[in-house]
This record gives sequence, structure tokens and C-alpha cells, in this order.
Amino acid sequence: MSRITRKIIRIDEEKCDGCGICADACHEGAIQIIDGKAKLVKESYCDGLGDCIGPCPQDAIRIEERYADEYDEEAVQKHLEERDSTSRNKKPVVCACPGSSVRELSHPAESMETGASYNVPSRLSTWPVQITLVPPNAPFLTNSDLLIAADCVPFAFPDFHNRFIKGRVALVGCPKLDDAGYYTDKFTEIFKLNEIKSITVVYMEVPCCSGLVQVVHKALIQSGKQIPLSFLKIGIKGDILDEMNL
Repeated sequence: MSRITRKIIRIDEEKCDGCGICADACHEGAIQIIDGKAKLVKESYCDGLGDCIGPCPQDAIRIEERYADEYDEEAVQKHLEERDSTSRNKKPVVCACPGSSVRELSHPAESMETGASYNVPSRLSTWPVQITLVPPNAPFLTNSDLLIAADCVPFAFPDFHNRFIKGRVALVGCPKLDDAGYYTDKFTEIFKLNEIKSITVVYMEVPCCSGLVQVVHKALIQSGKQIPLSFLKIGIKGDILDEMNL
């Protein structure tokens, strides 16, 4: 591989918040989210055209002219084929138990204070909530405001039901422990099959959780749909650290 002076991206890791939008925008797969930061995985994968620059909300990517490995289109094609093959071959184990049957939920009127205790009403309106278990053609998805949450968020954010679930269809999962490739395909199908009114993604501040942002953004691009999209980052102490609308 020869090295030449050419245009190539540089990522400012201090500005980067690991949202993963640039990785989705890079058609060559030259950028990956590693340890919560966007990384140029190989110089020869970057064509220097800068498709990743515009979507970056932190202005953390720029084009510079420097000495680097020459762009290798053949290597890029092989890299993309291997990545896609790995994603397709990962299949989740789906439990076909009665508890995962699709249903809509109703709740009684909000409970009044009784003595020194309080009954807090649930805002959950649909079941199941785990991403893997929800059929892409579930009837409650049509014309819904969709909430996609990392499964640690409800434990960190004390008013999760009222602030996020109320009025939305909730789907939860873990971008670190579950198969991100499967999630991307699942959301792509959900977005294609249903008229989704809005998507709200709520994820934790820990680096691995930013993978959920990448998954949803990529799925939306693949679906070809234009759906209002919001991202909210939740701190471990239960506060909202950042909010972004696309």
C-alpha cells in the first residue's frame, strides 16, 4: 500500500460524543465507534469526500490534506461485505412464550393519595416492550410516537413513566449486550411497515450506550423514511445531560 499526500478526514476526539451519526453517514465503513468515540479504522477506507462531516452535531470532523495511505476501493468493498455478512449471521434467540404475546394495556384513573403512601400509575400502553419480542407489524406501532430506550434508563431516571412513556409506544433494549446488527434490521423494518409519527431515543451517558443512537439513525436512513427524531442522553445520577433533534 503506497502512501501519498491526499485529502482525508481527521476526528477531534475531545469534541466527539460518540453519537455514531458519522459512522452511519460513511458509505465506506471507515468510521466506527470504539470506546465511545468515533475512530478512523483504516486510512485506506476513507475516500476523503467528507460525507461524514455534515451530519456531525459536535463539529468534530474535518477534511485535511496530509500524508496517508492511498484510498483502496477493492479493500473497502471486501470490508463492507465482511461487515454485512457478520451482521446477517447473528440471529437472536426469540422465546415464543405466552408472555410475549402482543397486547394493548389500559389503566384505571390515577390513584389518589391514601395515608402516607402513594400509588403511582403506570403509563405503559403496549406489550411486549423488548425490541426482539415486538413484531414489526404489531398494530400498535401504526401512527405511534415511538420511544426507544436503553434498558438502564428507567433505573436511572426516576420519572421515566411520566416523562417518556406517557403517550408513546415503548421499546427497550441494550446496545452492548444485544446484537446491534439485528436491532438495525428490526428497526428498519418497523420504520418501513408503519407510519411512525415521531421517534424519541433515550440512552445513558456510558460510552457503550451511544450504540443505540447509531442503530436507530442507521435504520432510519435504510428505511428511506423522514421521521422526526430526538435523542436524549441521561446521566447516571438521573439528569438529562444532552438533547438533540434531527
